[in-house]
Amino acid sequence: MFASLAVPNYRRYFFGILTSNTGNWMGRTAQAWLVLMVLTEQDAIALGTATALMFLPSMLFSTVGGALADRFSKRWLMIITNSIMSVNTLMLGVLVVTGTVQLWMVYLAALIEGTAFAVDAPARQSFVSEMVPREHLPNAISLNSTSFNSARLLGPGIAGFLITLIGTGGVLLANAVTYAGVILALATLDREQLTRTTRTPGSGGIIAGLRYIRTQPYIILILVIAAAMGLFGLNYQMTNVMMAGMVFGKGASEFGLLGTVMAIGTLAASLMAARRKRPRLLVIMTAMGIFILVTLASALAPTFWLFAVLLVLCGLSAITVMITCNSLVQMTTAGAYRGRVMSVYFLLFLGTTPLIAPVLGWIAENLGARWTLGLSAGALAIVWLGAAFYLAKTENVKVRLDLNRRRFPLVISRGRVVEDPPPEVS
Repeated sequence: MFASLAVPNYRRYFFGILTSNTGNWMGRTAQAWLVLMVLTEQDAIALGTATALMFLPSMLFSTVGGALADRFSKRWLMIITNSIMSVNTLMLGVLVVTGTVQLWMVYLAALIEGTAFAVDAPARQSFVSEMVPREHLPNAISLNSTSFNSARLLGPGIAGFLITLIGTGGVLLANAVTYAGVILALATLDREQLTRTTRTPGSGGIIAGLRYIRTQPYIILILVIAAAMGLFGLNYQMTNVMMAGMVFGKGASEFGLLGTVMAIGTLAASLMAARRKRPRLLVIMTAMGIFILVTLASALAPTFWLFAVLLVLCGLSAITVMITCNSLVQMTTAGAYRGRVMSVYFLLFLGTTPLIAPVLGWIAENLGARWTLGLSAGALAIVWLGAAFYLAKTENVKVRLDLNRRRFPLVISRGRVVEDPPPEVS
């Protein structure tokens, strides 16, 4: 489960990045609470705007970040970007603590952080292959994506509790300090033990990376699923705030509880992913189907406590999908293109958030917060069906119901494979 942590460089990097990722999502959650419950009177549209500005740069600059990651030192690129994010968060925290913060300042800070993160993310993901030997790469990729996705759900829970103790300004200041973890880890790595990816002659820049992706149908399929999950599935920094405050009338401590119980499922999924020898598409499709059903059920939950329990399954299934997607993309991508492919992955996974955040805000404002979850589940169901039909066609998969089978009556069989997928995908 933790085999790659035996590599000193990766162990140091992993704990540094885990600290930074958790702090990062703590800060984003505090920022959301600041906008929705402090600076405005539950203005969901303002919250959607702030969220959109934070993720808009991922749409605009992530491919540039991928090209930079394939051309320059990923280690130095991450040191620079994390330093920028730390200073930016520190300044916003000081503004909040001193009582001088205004809504436009939050918007500007969100835009600056998003820009730095858009450059940082491709380097952060593709850097793993330079720290561990080939035999540990699947486990390291799983742990790396575990760190990112777990922090995305752990951070909001921690932030919710800390907001009640030290306020949103204090949480932002704490986030600024957590960046020191990853900066220190990167600065102290043993560079002689790093394996720099050799740039292939003619691999080109951004356009060449997109052309490479176009020739990889299974990578395209995974990117579509990741985009759908980012667009419609993993918006809990908004939907949990809305459900806790607008639907159930709860405060920051109950909001923090939602993140904590969701983290139970997140950690379980993370540990299971690290134990798998290789990722599979079947795992993605199964977990995504479960996530859709549970999200729909959470939209209809009559009580706060039932909603909280359902979030455990949401966390379990969502992180299973995203960790497996991340691992499959990296393991099936040629090393010379990995930074650019991961930049497209994050463009679709996080860069789509600016498109949906204002829409979710409008839906919550006009139809109610429950509709943000219900409509998201419906959209994901359409994507799931499309992916299932595609796989049935290309893999010649046949599904039939055999009532004579007692344990599992659903029989799935594969005939002649039209186009063989990479070994890690099948």
